[in-house]
Amino acid sequence: MAAPGLQPPSPSAPALRGAALPPPASGLQKIWQTRGPLVWVLWPVSQVYRTLVGMRRGLYRIGMLKAEHPGRPVIVVGNVIAGGAGKTPVVIAVVQHLQGLGLRPGVVSRGYGRSTTDCREVTPDSPAHEVGDEPALIARNCRVPVFVAPRRITAARALRAAYPDTDVIVCDDGLQHLALARDLEVCIFNEQGVGNGFLLPAGPLREPWPRAVDFVLHAGTLPPGSDPAHAYGLQRRLAPYALRADGTRVPLSDLQGQPLHAVAAVARPEVFFAMLQAEALQLAHTEALPDHYDFDSWTHSSDKRYPLICTEKDAVKLWQHHPDALAVPLQLHIDPAFFAALDARLLALGVQRH
Repeated sequence: MAAPGLQPPSPSAPALRGAALPPPASGLQKIWQTRGPLVWVLWPVSQVYRTLVGMRRGLYRIGMLKAEHPGRPVIVVGNVIAGGAGKTPVVIAVVQHLQGLGLRPGVVSRGYGRSTTDCREVTPDSPAHEVGDEPALIARNCRVPVFVAPRRITAARALRAAYPDTDVIVCDDGLQHLALARDLEVCIFNEQGVGNGFLLPAGPLREPWPRAVDFVLHAGTLPPGSDPAHAYGLQRRLAPYALRADGTRVPLSDLQGQPLHAVAAVARPEVFFAMLQAEALQLAHTEALPDHYDFDSWTHSSDKRYPLICTEKDAVKLWQHHPDALAVPLQLHIDPAFFAALDARLLALGVQRH
């Protein structure tokens, strides 16, 4: 069963609207796609990093570092590459799927980029700068219990204490956060896969790949070393509408023919801009900002006659200062076999639909 609102991709289906091929990578992402001279200069450092990663994992394996389980099945959705792999939309899709089964899921996250450091609940009205933009987006889209804390096990404990009837805990990011014991791992790859296959800083990998995970979701070709029996394709596209701060929708077709100021504070802003252009939108100005940028000091620097258009993730912060901004949601099309396999694994863990 697919998550509500998601449609499975069809091998014979025409190209998706708003799903243009991403432009060439830039900056570090471009360097990490090849094994050029700079990469080889950084390679010795990456071997030190590899050793530290291996030692840390080994300490958990022999019990010198302890992982704690929160007492409910845990699904970790994350990635092994630095930069955006699109994990938060997958978290939303998984949570919506679980809701469709009648289950009561909850979400835990570190809340990266927030101004606070405590453990707290995220509500649909929580200021993004206090809880993190991604947890705020999840809370607003899914209306499920969401908790953030520097240690995800702390968030999971707080979630269970406040909502003891929670059936499943979904962890937004955290494949490398081994202190939280988990039952299922979902690893996400974007179109760039594993890049040059090297670890940070010589490549994009946070840890060696391949490694054992329960499921792989990939937007491009299957990354080398992945188990094809547990790998599923996904496609990303823009919704055919933009959202106003009050929740009303503006069809993207209504925006065609007028110059727009596009702003994005995500890991790969150039992909968002390309997707907007694939919708025949005229981008008079594009502005790429650091991922998780707070927008507190940002000003609309281009011609203010140009309507602002942004990602839904950015809108949870941008709307506080610029309520006229239009946010274009990202929609996922996930192979329905993934959800069937997820259901089977949850059933084996004793999770029953209501």
